[in-house]
Amino acid sequence: MTPPNFENSETPGRFALASARVVAPEGIGPAAVIVAGETIEAVVPRDAAILDGLPVEDLGERVIMPGLVDTHVHINEPGRTDWEGYATATRAAAAGGVTTVVDMPLNCIPVTTSVAALAAKRQACAGKLSVDTGYWGGVIGQDDAELAALTKAGVLGAKAFLCPSGIDEFPSVDEAQLRRGMAVLAAAGLPLLAHAEIESPVEDDSMDPRTYASYLASRPERWELDAIELLIRLSRETGCAVHIVHLSAASAIPVIAQARAEGLGVSVETCPHYLSLAAESIAAGATHFKCAPPIREQANQDLLWRGLEDGHIDMVVSDHSPCTPALKQLERGDFGQAWGGIASLQLTLPLAWTAASARGVGLAQLYQWLSVAPAKLAGLEASKGRLAPGCDADLCVWDPDASLTVDGATMYMRHDLTPYQGQTLLGAVERTYLRGQLICEAGVPLGPPRGRELLRGRP
Repeated sequence: MTPPNFENSETPGRFALASARVVAPEGIGPAAVIVAGETIEAVVPRDAAILDGLPVEDLGERVIMPGLVDTHVHINEPGRTDWEGYATATRAAAAGGVTTVVDMPLNCIPVTTSVAALAAKRQACAGKLSVDTGYWGGVIGQDDAELAALTKAGVLGAKAFLCPSGIDEFPSVDEAQLRRGMAVLAAAGLPLLAHAEIESPVEDDSMDPRTYASYLASRPERWELDAIELLIRLSRETGCAVHIVHLSAASAIPVIAQARAEGLGVSVETCPHYLSLAAESIAAGATHFKCAPPIREQANQDLLWRGLEDGHIDMVVSDHSPCTPALKQLERGDFGQAWGGIASLQLTLPLAWTAASARGVGLAQLYQWLSVAPAKLAGLEASKGRLAPGCDADLCVWDPDASLTVDGATMYMRHDLTPYQGQTLLGAVERTYLRGQLICEAGVPLGPPRGRELLRGRP
C-alpha cells in the first residue's frame, strides 16, 4: 500500500481512505473516511469520496477503525531509567495501532500523587511521545487538599490499591482513606480506578513456589470479590464513579452486574492475558507469566468472555507493566519473589482479535472494547475512539486475516521479555495515523514524535 500523495493535491492535508470494512458508529461496511487536517471531516459511501483534488486510496478489504485507546499503561518515567520509558512505550503503541495511552501513576519516581509529581512526569515525557498521552493520578491517603489540587492539574482520574502495590512509595489505602479520596474525586467529576484485591488468609501457601498453582492459590478470587463489594458500597455512599482495573475473577461479574442495574457508576476492564492465557498451561518456573491478579483457569477465562459479550465487562486494555528482565528471576523461577507484570502494549489488537475471532466475536464488539469504551472512561469520547465528524483522525489500518509470529526482539518496548514469545497471532497492523499524520507503517514508526499531552480541562 502507498499512502496518498499530498504534493499535487489541490487540498493539502485533506484526503480519504476507503475500504470494504470501515468500522464507524453507524456500522461496519464499505465507506470512505475523509480526513481534513487533524480531524475526521466525514464518513461517506465508498464511492462518494472520489472528488476533484481529493486524494483517495482504496485499501480493499483492510479494516479501517479508530486508533486503539489504552487506558492502562505503566510508563515508569521519570526515575526508573532502566524500566519502560515514554519513547519506547509510545513507539510500541504506535506500532500496535494504539493512538492514545493513559499512563498509570506508578512505578515512576516520584509516583504521581501530587501536583509537583505530575509536573515532573510531564517534564520527563517532553519530546518523546509518539502517541497522545494522558495521566492518571494516585490516591494513597494523602491530604484532601493535595488530592483536590491534583484533580485540577489535568489528570483524567486517580488510581488506588486495596492491597500492597509492590513499592513503598505507593501504599494501599484502607476503607476510611478510600472513602475520603472518593469524595474528593466525586466532587471533581473524576473516576476512581481501583486495583481490586483485599488480602486475607489463604488455606495453604506452603506449596512449591515454582509451580503456578501455588501462586494462583496465594491470590484467590475471594480477594477480588471482597474488594469489589467494598468499592461498590463506597460508590453508593460517595457518588464516585468506580472503575475496576484488570478484572481476573469471573465470580465477581454477578455482583458488578447488580451494581450497574442499580444505576451505580461502575465500569470494568479486563486484559488480553486473562482472555488468552490459562493457568493450566503455565509451566513451572515461568515467572514471565506472573501478574496480579493472577491468570486463572480456562473455565474462568470462558466466563470472562461471556461477561464481555453480555456487556458486564466494558473494555480490554493491556495493563502493559514491564520490568527489567532480572526482576522476573527466571533463573530461580520463584513466583513468590518475581516481579509481577506483563508487557503487551504492541500486541493488544492481535491478541484480542485472535481470541475473539476464535469465539465468533466480530469487529463491532472488538472496536467497542478497544476504542470506544476506554475513550469514554478517560473522558476523551468527544475526540477519541470513534470515526465520526469532528473526532481526531486517529486511524488503525489492519488486516484481520494476516498472521504474525511474536518476537520480543523486534518489538519497540524497552525489554523483549514476553509470555507470548513465538506465538502465532491473527491481525497485522499495517498503518497507524495520529490526528491525520501517518506515524507508523508496516510496523516501523515514521518521523519525529507527534504525540500530545491530554490534560483534563485543557485544549
